[in-house]
Amino acid sequence: MRIETTRHLHCTVMRASGVLDHAGRVRFSARINSVWDWSPGPTLVLDLADLDFYDSSVIGVLAMAMQRMAEEGSGRIFVVRPSDHLLSVLRLTDLLPHVELRDSVEQTVAELMLQSGDPGIAERSTIPRSPIISRLNVRRDHG
Repeated sequence: MRIETTRHLHCTVMRASGVLDHAGRVRFSARINSVWDWSPGPTLVLDLADLDFYDSSVIGVLAMAMQRMAEEGSGRIFVVRPSDHLLSVLRLTDLLPHVELRDSVEQTVAELMLQSGDPGIAERSTIPRSPIISRLNVRRDHG
């Protein structure tokens, strides 16, 4: 399993690829815990579209993050480009109401910046379409 994390001012983006099984769940949960304080809330943007395989471990990862957010009284989870199967699993496990669904990581990051009132973004009339983000606002970590 490969997990790429990108730190933005208002959220943390996590892109997972490969196999998310029991061993992957342990790694993914540990990564979430290691980046927990990277963003206010925290606000986690999860792109799971490139997973080749996942089992019920994906539910364990999401449930762990949701439980911690509930205990701390804040946080948001966005799931970007979910497969039909993942949507069905989220619906069946009653986790769907607890995540926010989006089509694009870049649009989600821009939306969060606009919601925060970031003056650099708010002064522009449209959401930026380019995935290029200032190096001052981004930290990448590959694992």
